[in-house]
Amino acid sequence: MSDPVGLLEELVGQARKAGADSADAILVSGISLGVQVRQGRSEELERSEHNDIGLRVFAGQRSAIVSATSADPAGFPRLVSQALAMARVVPEDRFAGLCERAATTFLDAGDGANGLELADASEPDVEALGERARVAEAAALAIHGVTNSQGGSAGFGRTEVALVTSGGFSGRYARTSHSVSASVLAGQGTTMQRDYDYHSVVHLSELDDPAGIGRHAGERAVARLNPTKPRTGRMPVIYDPRVAGSLLGHLAGAINGASVARGTSFLKERMGTRILPAGISVIDDPTRRRGLRSKPFDGEGVPTATLVLVEDGELRSWVLDGRSGRQLGLPSTGNASRGTSSPPSPSTSNLFMTGGTVTPAALMADVTEGIYITEMMGSAINGLTGDYSRGASGFMIRNGALAEPIAEFTVAGNLLDMFSSLQPADDLVFRRGTDAPSIRIDTLTVAGA
Repeated sequence: MSDPVGLLEELVGQARKAGADSADAILVSGISLGVQVRQGRSEELERSEHNDIGLRVFAGQRSAIVSATSADPAGFPRLVSQALAMARVVPEDRFAGLCERAATTFLDAGDGANGLELADASEPDVEALGERARVAEAAALAIHGVTNSQGGSAGFGRTEVALVTSGGFSGRYARTSHSVSASVLAGQGTTMQRDYDYHSVVHLSELDDPAGIGRHAGERAVARLNPTKPRTGRMPVIYDPRVAGSLLGHLAGAINGASVARGTSFLKERMGTRILPAGISVIDDPTRRRGLRSKPFDGEGVPTATLVLVEDGELRSWVLDGRSGRQLGLPSTGNASRGTSSPPSPSTSNLFMTGGTVTPAALMADVTEGIYITEMMGSAINGLTGDYSRGASGFMIRNGALAEPIAEFTVAGNLLDMFSSLQPADDLVFRRGTDAPSIRIDTLTVAGA
């Protein structure tokens, strides 16, 4: 689209002329292309294009949102009238309104996204994607013990975002993604085991070799053959980096401003206190160059900046958008996330944990008997109390080394205790958007055989 900002300015202008006290509009457009192969043959080819627009209007302390899948200006009067009609009948919300911290200038980040390098100029064709998928699957199937495939896949996407507010902000940016994955089975019959590997990046030049992705998936599947159940009891548990980020996800949920404002977070009274061991920090960085979730401004037009959430173990900030900030009497932290059909809400971007000083091998060196988790399923997290219980699979740790595969067990504890006693390794890699190193926790209960 040649001028998405101009279209949104027209829409917001129409809303103001029709009686809205304030308004904002967002346009999200893009393309995606994906190829999946199975047993060397193309099984699925998908290409989609979308051009979605959303309008939010405020009438006093009432607000409403409408959206459409077409950005045709001919439909703008209908969107405006629908939004205003809805806003006049919904309940008042004293915390509603445009964000006070939004910029009041035009920010045309474009493909460069203000130095973040979020858009790759190259767009692969179907043949190139198919070849990546086939190479990944073939490498996985070549691993001795792999007996079947759930497929190899490769994808590309490009998204453009534009936002305009009646408070004076207008901006746009573009981002791309390239991905490759493989998922295979090892063994026979009811003893079969599945595993996978994948990689997603902004620029194609940084994408892992598809053959390496496939080999890793195959080796992981074979390593899981003939699992047993661990004994029930308390023992040290180490989270592989692939699943350690889930602990950060639980932390992010507990310091989300919306949860804190509702009083539904077990950390709501812990601001300024130590929740992690000394030396450990948790940071949200939407300004990382080529970051998977980087962006130059948030969903309300606030310029993004690095946010230290936990510093040296101490909780320093909530994750806030404009509304949750007003509820708590605090300014937005620039963490508003939104779609075209929903209001902004607080959310993290590139979230990660720092502070590990020992290698993964050293982290488990003194474990006589423990658990190493590589995959998790299900979730029973109590946001009010922090009680934690999840299904898992992985490997036993015996005398400081990985041993036999294990499955069909649960790990349980309380997130307050888990956070305060965790030990991170030094193997942090920015790979998934929410990233943590290997993490050891000695306070968990394992329920197995």
